[in-house]
Amino acid sequence: MSTYTGNVTPGGPADVREMTGLIISKLSVGPMDNNAYLLRCPTTGEQVLIDAANEAPRLLELIGDGGLSAVVTTHRHRDHWVALEEVVAATGARSLVHAADAEGLPIPCEPLAEGDRIRVGERELEVIHLVGHTPGSVALLYRDDADGTHLFTGDSLFPGGVGNTDRDPERFGSLINDVEHKLFDRLPDETWFYPGHGRDSTLGAERPALPEWRARGW
Repeated sequence: MSTYTGNVTPGGPADVREMTGLIISKLSVGPMDNNAYLLRCPTTGEQVLIDAANEAPRLLELIGDGGLSAVVTTHRHRDHWVALEEVVAATGARSLVHAADAEGLPIPCEPLAEGDRIRVGERELEVIHLVGHTPGSVALLYRDDADGTHLFTGDSLFPGGVGNTDRDPERFGSLINDVEHKLFDRLPDETWFYPGHGRDSTLGAERPALPEWRARGW
């Protein structure tokens, strides 16, 4: 039985969720308690990292000797890519980010777009573009009959609300619409989501609060 909770702390060990088709290791790095997620295909050993946020030595220790095929940066804010250049240099991994958020990153990146697929060995992640926190924020969707539905949301969705839009009504409207229509309207309540900071949740746990989020405007 899995003991995964998703509760991690800066400097602490990774929490590991072992599923049939994917192994997820969640690690918190400082100084802003960012979450980094290492995904590994248990059949092929291929690995993908979501957000090389900081503390490159700890991330490289987590990656180990298995190699790394790609780093996906969920959005352009600096706290999510401080370790990107060092991790890519050490592993030779591809660097992927949505085209609208590529400017300002420390190394050239391959552009992502809505609907793209990212392979993790025998499994794949679907790119979902969510506009509002930044122009090029993405969520990454993993769906499998045996493992269920899992969603890596960056800073676009957290337990308790959508990501920061600086109280800008246009940005908030864009983000809440994308989150509601592309995530909540499409995916089941059992969908477990993994944000860029803090604890995990499920869409079912958050769904009843959607009207409240809209009404408060953040």
